[in-house]
Amino acid sequence: MDDRLFHPADADVGIALHNARIVLDDRVVEGDLAVADGLIASGSVSGAGVVDFGGDYLIPGLVDLHTDNIEQHFQPRPGVRWPSPLAAVLAYDWQMLTSGITTVLDSLSLGDYDTGGARTAMLNAAIAGLDAARSAGLLRAEHAFHFRCELSDPGLLPIIDTHIGNPNLRLLSMMDHTPGQRQWHDVQLYRAFRRKKNNHVWTDEEFALYLDERRAHQERLVPAARQRIVSEAERRGIRLASHDDTSLADVEQSQADSISISEFPTTLVAAQHARKLGQQVVMGSPNVVLGGSHSGNVGALELADAGLLDVLTSDYVPASLLHASFVLAERTGNLPAAVTTVTATPAAMAGYHDRGRIAPGLRADLLRVRLVDGVPVVMGIWVAGKRCA
Repeated sequence: MDDRLFHPADADVGIALHNARIVLDDRVVEGDLAVADGLIASGSVSGAGVVDFGGDYLIPGLVDLHTDNIEQHFQPRPGVRWPSPLAAVLAYDWQMLTSGITTVLDSLSLGDYDTGGARTAMLNAAIAGLDAARSAGLLRAEHAFHFRCELSDPGLLPIIDTHIGNPNLRLLSMMDHTPGQRQWHDVQLYRAFRRKKNNHVWTDEEFALYLDERRAHQERLVPAARQRIVSEAERRGIRLASHDDTSLADVEQSQADSISISEFPTTLVAAQHARKLGQQVVMGSPNVVLGGSHSGNVGALELADAGLLDVLTSDYVPASLLHASFVLAERTGNLPAAVTTVTATPAAMAGYHDRGRIAPGLRADLLRVRLVDGVPVVMGIWVAGKRCA
């Protein structure tokens, strides 16, 4: 990271975070925490600058495994493409950081989606922009990649050929958004969604032809794409996630592919079976804040009540991640466990063993959080011990 983006005194003499409510793995304690050389110290640090928390919460920086919010910065409105990839990336990075997210897997969708190459061009620009910003030391949060692979898309495999070797790739997930199954088992919901999102209006005859085409793509393309992704994940040591498993058969297919993460299961039955088979369950934090799924699928809080929720991820609203953890804490009466769903557990899931918890020797990615009218507000952010907001 470029020290010019931070308060350099933090790194030089360390900091003492005073009068905080510190959220540990299993309890909340009142007291002080020292940081030195970018790490959480085991005791006090001589000469450290003092930050009085005034009783605010001190929690680990959030770890987000899935956000597609970067796309909003490259295409802020339909038909509008932002001309500078670097500017788009830096605006996105700042939004993630100020939402309390200090480590993020940029979840990029691989597939052209009938755009004639436009979506692939945006993907290439986003990856290049993030890599350039990282190399220049301009990113405030730490970024890696989560490639979401649209199995039924004819453009998928060439995109994988181009980007699968990116050294910052940490997670692969397999999606199949063919209407009539999984997230879109109700084709009329899919039709209404496309009308609202893309202003795509079909006649009944056109929609029937479209469904036939998509199902033909699924039959022809999905088996080979699935096999390729499983092979690449195994060869490169990258974890695999499913996406929108709905039925027992979906979960069994995921298990056969050595998938260990069930991302956004759409039914209670699928989540239960995933857990039975040893898969960890990931749900979206907007689902928690909104009180349910906007698509009519199983609610994240319902899964939490059943003991089936391991990780929350921001999906399409970065600010929802912190908010959802406190909603979950209020529901369960267990703030440490709720915070773990957005810190320690996703960190371990992505292979980060140096962060996500408040303990001596771990990286000092930390947040100062204050409740205002029941809403958690970020009041301070430290990344590797350096204050950046």
